[in-house]
Amino acid sequence: MAEPPPPEPAGRDVRDRLSLWDRRPQPAAPLSDRQTDSVLEIKAAAENLPVPPELPIEDLCSLTSPSLTVTLTAAVPESTEDVLLKGFAVLGMEDERIETAQQFFSWFAQVQAQMDQDEGAKYRQMRDYLSGFQEQCDAILNDVNSALQHLESLQKQYLFVSTKTGTLHEACEQLLKEQSELVDLAENIQQKLSYFNELENINTKLNSPTLSVNSEGFIPMLAKLDDSIAYISSHPNFKDYPVYLIKFKQCLSKAMHLIKTYTVNTLQNLTSQLMKRDPSAVPNSDNAFTLFYVKFRAAAPKVRTLIEQVEQRSEKMPEYQQVLNEIHQCYLDQRELLLGPSIASTVTELTSQNNRDHCALVRSGCAFMVHVCQDEHQLYNEFFTKPTPKLDELLEKLCLSLYDVLRPMIIHVIHLETLSELCGILKNEMLEDHVQNNAEQLGAFAAGVKQMLEDVQERLVYRTHIYIQTDITGYKPAPGDLAYPDKLEMMEQIAQSLKEEQKKLPSEASFSDVRLEDPESCNLVKSGSAESLNPRHQTTISPADLHGMWYPTVRRTLVCLSKLYRCIDRAVFQGLSQEALSACIHSLLGAADSISKNKTQVDGQLFLIKHLLILREQIAPFHTDFTIKEISLDLKKTRDAAFKILNPKAVSRFFRLNSNNALIQFLLEGTPEIREHYIDSKKDVDRHLKSACEQFIQQQTRQFIEQLEEFMAKVAALKTMATQGGPKYSLSQQPWAQPAKINDLVSSTYKTIKTKLPSTLRSMSLYLSNKDTELILFKPVRNNIQQMFQKLHALLKEEFSNEDIQIIACPSMEQVNLLLSMSK
Repeated sequence: MAEPPPPEPAGRDVRDRLSLWDRRPQPAAPLSDRQTDSVLEIKAAAENLPVPPELPIEDLCSLTSPSLTVTLTAAVPESTEDVLLKGFAVLGMEDERIETAQQFFSWFAQVQAQMDQDEGAKYRQMRDYLSGFQEQCDAILNDVNSALQHLESLQKQYLFVSTKTGTLHEACEQLLKEQSELVDLAENIQQKLSYFNELENINTKLNSPTLSVNSEGFIPMLAKLDDSIAYISSHPNFKDYPVYLIKFKQCLSKAMHLIKTYTVNTLQNLTSQLMKRDPSAVPNSDNAFTLFYVKFRAAAPKVRTLIEQVEQRSEKMPEYQQVLNEIHQCYLDQRELLLGPSIASTVTELTSQNNRDHCALVRSGCAFMVHVCQDEHQLYNEFFTKPTPKLDELLEKLCLSLYDVLRPMIIHVIHLETLSELCGILKNEMLEDHVQNNAEQLGAFAAGVKQMLEDVQERLVYRTHIYIQTDITGYKPAPGDLAYPDKLEMMEQIAQSLKEEQKKLPSEASFSDVRLEDPESCNLVKSGSAESLNPRHQTTISPADLHGMWYPTVRRTLVCLSKLYRCIDRAVFQGLSQEALSACIHSLLGAADSISKNKTQVDGQLFLIKHLLILREQIAPFHTDFTIKEISLDLKKTRDAAFKILNPKAVSRFFRLNSNNALIQFLLEGTPEIREHYIDSKKDVDRHLKSACEQFIQQQTRQFIEQLEEFMAKVAALKTMATQGGPKYSLSQQPWAQPAKINDLVSSTYKTIKTKLPSTLRSMSLYLSNKDTELILFKPVRNNIQQMFQKLHALLKEEFSNEDIQIIACPSMEQVNLLLSMSK
């Protein structure tokens, strides 16, 4: 077999160069770890390449390598010959024959070269493919570089143009800003100059002979004038500020003069028209409203618009306020000119109509002034929108005309009823009803009424003092006033006869109730004598409870207080009530003494108790304090110090220069003291009532058991002597304490009680006519009698034997209680 041909030099060089790529330690093309891993993965994948299908089927069995497995699904050639034919066809040697080793090696070299070529074909193909891509990428890169150059040129041009455009924009904005500032400055200057430019227009209009304050352009011109003055006044730094301000003020003065002239002329023309229609200016009450109110109300719209403009600006500028004050004064002068004579004549007419009825005169005069004040306020509101104190001053002056007429009459009224009724009219009807419901319009009227009310109250207080002195303190009772108990018995008989007649005529009205009901006492609280002690409803009216049966000073005092209570101030009422009650109590004490002298002491005491009860009950509804404070000067220390300094021994101490100086001691020790003490009329009534009840109880007790009291006093004195070391005693051996003597004493006492007790109870029933009061008053007397008999029983048991006790025959406590129970 011939030697194989040597390999080609070109392939060897390639393999040598390829071996240098990763030869260590200095590889020509070193691979990274990632690249090495990729090569290893490719190598592992190449190791499992399938067996070429051209391989003859016989050779498949000789292949033991697991990597050269044949896919079962591959098409198996029919024979080795066919495979070889195809292989030679591929090598272009189908017509040649291998007969020698040289031919075989040549064929084998070709096959090997062909295999090498086939094996590197895909790599060469990929290389060529990649080379094409590289060329394209180089072309694209060149195009990109060219484009980048163009873009860079464009960018430079853009930056240049953008810079120029920004500069131009900023320049335009600056110009626009300057233009806006100039426009604003021009408008500001124009606006400021507009106020100054108005001077000529306003001056021209004011000097125009055809200008009228009622024209449509007058009020807008007035507004512009006000705005100009306000603006110039707020910018004193402007050039020619004083000149323009003076000129505008002159224009304002002209405008104010026009308004004032028009308004004043309108009001004066109205007054002159009314005066011409009635030259005497004394219209009657029927056409007064038509003349003085309807005409003015009809003319109000002519000037109201101008007056409103002046009022709106009066707070901003003094010129408007001055003009408004002048218009107010003119209006009020014209109203006074019209109303003064009319009111005076009306008041005179009312005075002539009610000359004798002061209450009707005051009521009608005040009602007239109420209507005048209300009408004047309503008319004022037709012209003006803002109030003025001058209107109230005018109304006070008009009300003063009524006051001047009424005051001389008031100060000559002497009757308390009239004065109290006048107080009620002024205080209740006028101040509380009219003024409180319309205080805004009747403020001036209220001032006049208050002044009149003070005069009436002052007159009422003065007349009350005189009334207390003359009719209460200086009251001289008539015989009939002291005819007690005769008048009470007579009234009781009359009431009894009326009751009998009433029983006979049950269908008719109760004449007894009508007769016993006193209309004058309706304003007072029913006396009900003992209601304050133990109130109990009374089905009948006692003669002693009738208002007409009261002692005159009591009736006058209570009527006087009831008149004063709602008419004068609380402090004044307290002083007057104290004075009246003190005088009333003093008169009752004098009357009780007279009755005691003329009749019996019981009548005087019960008379005093009854009327003090009436006083206490009747003053209870007055919700006031009857306490007054009196201040007195105590000169006791001054008197004592004067006695000391007048002592001859003190002369030597006049000129001493120490604290023992007589003059200094006199000044220090002789200072008078101011003392305050309170007088309570209610407590004074209670004190006298308590004293009268105690005197009655003591007197009745003495009347019934005086002999027993003397006997018990002797026994007590005897015991006292024995306890103080005197001789021992035996009461039964005393001559004045013999059982027979004591029996006479007890019998006499029992008889006295039995005979005098009914008359005492009869007197109490007649005067007090209230079972509760009678029981309360008689209870202490009964207790005293019972206690005396109890003491006597105890003494008899202690000092006397049973036989002596039987001889004495003292009534038992049951008998005494039975005797006293007759009073129930």
